[in-house]
Amino acid sequence: MTYRVLPSTLAELEAYRADSRQKLNWSSPFILPFWMEVWWKSFGAGFEMFIRTVFEGDNIIGVAPLMRKGNTACFIGNKDVCDYQDFITVPGKEADFLNALLEDLKKNGIVNMELRHVRPDSVTISHLVPLAEGKNLDIEKKQEDVSFEMDLPAAFEAYLESLNTKQRHEVRRKLRRLTEEGHIAYRFLEKEPELTRALDMFFKMFVESRQDKAAFLTDNMKQFFRAIVSAMAQQGLLRLGILELDKKPVAEILCFEYKNCLYLYNSGYDPQYVGLSAGVLSKVLAIKDSIDKGIQKFDFLKGAEPYKAHIGGKEVPLYYCRIGIK
Repeated sequence: MTYRVLPSTLAELEAYRADSRQKLNWSSPFILPFWMEVWWKSFGAGFEMFIRTVFEGDNIIGVAPLMRKGNTACFIGNKDVCDYQDFITVPGKEADFLNALLEDLKKNGIVNMELRHVRPDSVTISHLVPLAEGKNLDIEKKQEDVSFEMDLPAAFEAYLESLNTKQRHEVRRKLRRLTEEGHIAYRFLEKEPELTRALDMFFKMFVESRQDKAAFLTDNMKQFFRAIVSAMAQQGLLRLGILELDKKPVAEILCFEYKNCLYLYNSGYDPQYVGLSAGVLSKVLAIKDSIDKGIQKFDFLKGAEPYKAHIGGKEVPLYYCRIGIK
């Protein structure tokens, strides 16, 4: 079989994604074309877009959403805002795709691929690394971060029972204390015009709840957040959760719902309510809401914050891989 490798644009990738005949697996929100488009406009300066699409005959079998700087290629994205990255492939065609891709990269003067934030179940780890080992390529693989996720049961009580005795007691105690404090309301926003007002409050809580987040939220980063929230809302994937006490917002969480999974992207809370555990309970109530809606997985995303394990998250290692091409 003859394979062709062609350059592509993000607009073309969006057309591939919209084409129901294509069997490509877009595994997470962070490799969707419109996500990469927003990222590129905010952070792409200094890189050359280098997207490669592999065809088997007239059929697409995979996409490498890459950018390059000199003779090094990496995924479009960065460690600050793109939690998971990977290739986009037709299941079962990974080896054919990767063999064709490696030949193309070599022809185009790429000496290294530096691939970050790849999961154990990614195409990168499960297919590229073994293939590169078989070709005796220079490989560096190391864990660089961790994420947490959990499979959701059919009922919230079953979720509570899945926690260890201490954590189950703590969650129930905190929920009881919060409800004793006043009237509790928890809801998700998905559309304008409420989103803009809620996002302004989210930024305020975001920077007030942790000092490092204040340094993180530069003007450029805030612009990115606004753009990605708008893009995800337009695609129907945005869920902005608000925890209110007596009608006053005390915590907000920014989530994406994709492929029957709720991704907890970021959060903030009013420091005045830290004693009521408003931040943690906003996540617990998001888990309850997800269970009630029949969502099957809750992903806390990148970062080793202790609360994630305390409320049921299971650790998933994230890797950095460098593949030398020769």
